[in-house]
Amino acid sequence: MSDYQQFLESKRKTHEDSGFEAVEELIPKECFSFQSDIIRWCCKKGKSAIFAGTGLGKTLMSLSWALQVTDHTGGDVLILAPLAVAQQTVREGSKFGIEVNYCRSQSGVKPGINITNYEMLDHFDNKHFVGVVLDESSILKAFNGKLRTVIIDSFCQTPYRLACTATPAPNDHMELGNHCQFLGVMNQSEMLATYFVHDGGDTAKWRVKGHAVEAFWQWVAGWAVMLQNPRDLGYDGDMFDLPPLNIVQHTVTPKSSRFQGRGVAKTLNDRRDARRESMEDRIQKCADLVNDNPDDHWVIWCGLNKESEELTRRIEGATEVTGSDKPEIKERRILGFSDGSIKILVSKSEICGFGINMQVCHNMAFVGISDSFEQYYQAVRRCWRFGQTEQVNVHVITSEAEGAVVKNIKDKEKAFDAMLSGMIAATSDLCSENIRSTVRQSDEYNPQEKMVVPSWI
Repeated sequence: MSDYQQFLESKRKTHEDSGFEAVEELIPKECFSFQSDIIRWCCKKGKSAIFAGTGLGKTLMSLSWALQVTDHTGGDVLILAPLAVAQQTVREGSKFGIEVNYCRSQSGVKPGINITNYEMLDHFDNKHFVGVVLDESSILKAFNGKLRTVIIDSFCQTPYRLACTATPAPNDHMELGNHCQFLGVMNQSEMLATYFVHDGGDTAKWRVKGHAVEAFWQWVAGWAVMLQNPRDLGYDGDMFDLPPLNIVQHTVTPKSSRFQGRGVAKTLNDRRDARRESMEDRIQKCADLVNDNPDDHWVIWCGLNKESEELTRRIEGATEVTGSDKPEIKERRILGFSDGSIKILVSKSEICGFGINMQVCHNMAFVGISDSFEQYYQAVRRCWRFGQTEQVNVHVITSEAEGAVVKNIKDKEKAFDAMLSGMIAATSDLCSENIRSTVRQSDEYNPQEKMVVPSWI
């Protein structure tokens, strides 16, 4: 074995199991077999991540893990979640007989499992908790560097840690770095130095060293489980196959535009200008589309405040959620849409696009679309997820100057799926082996001979 291989081997050993055996009676009977096995594995690891596709039950698995930690230690667990997801999680817990206390400061903490929003972290004594869960943990990269560091540093001494999010972007290694640093596996800078190299002078673009690819994914599989469907780990995944997704582009042509006769807007600034010029046409197109289907539930994604305001005014029964709304108002409106009491929700993807279950709806519209594929992907996945029984219709309304937006989306999604498949393929066998090895083996006792008890007993 070469010196470098020995070095990599030593790195793989840095994340050793620090957990405990799960109590079988505490695993909810509603769990699918893959969920039960992942719960056992996370308990055994002590500090781990669940990278699972939307709708695969990350909430149930994280709540069950938190229950195991409180039972094992007698201490309290804190769950950090995006706004409105916290109350949704409280509801989910009650469905499975797991009590979750929603609180906004340390004074509201109760024995057992507690949940709050990421933004409220500074109101809590992090040293009080024996376990912590980061729900929708990919949101870490949406925070500024200071807040992200505070979240990671606040729980660096917490004995039990769990991070849960949809499968991370395969080409976003900083996201994996955030997770391994939060879990105490390895610092992000150490991860990059060990397994990565950057091309040329651009230190923002990293790729795995050619000879370290296998070692890197073996290392990741030691602290994270990845799946888009249970069959990725060898389980039956037929019932998790989703109904069709239909993406329809609506193109509007403004009466006056500086792009007329100049072709498609090419730069980022040009695309922004094109969206502003076509705002009125896009808003009206969306309003007509929704008003022509008054019996359907809709979620409408906007990029600008003006779009959101005008659509709410022009669409009968529409309810707006804005960044300036008080937290309790946001929660009430988002949960109202999720339970069906509000039929039409208008908001931005950065406000409502993470973690919220919206399977009640199968129609959505993007009144313009940003250059962030992840924001688009997360927004679509609010409706197109396990539990959705209808075909999901996604209407993308853009200006003529923006070109073939839907084709670009599909090209990006195809590339994303290819990279994602490669990442899961690299870890699936290892993850499956690791998870199944924690399943408690119980052979039925079948006596063949009559036992003779010694006379001295």
